[in-house]
Amino acid sequence: MRRTVLEQFPAGGPRGSWPAEEFAAARRGEGVAAEVVMDLEQDAFLVVVPQQSSDRGH
Repeated sequence: MRRTVLEQFPAGGPRGSWPAEEFAAARRGEGVAAEVVMDLEQDAFLVVVPQQSSDRGH
């Protein structure tokens, strides 16, 4: 499954702060299927959505 990254947040945020989750929740409130995943190599949380394939057959 391919995904598009909407936003990236550093993993070392203040204790009790969940900016990636809050951003994703706001997008879901707008009807966007956003979810949070961890990028271990970059030590960051990514807010992603399923990629919309516009070039079928390629």
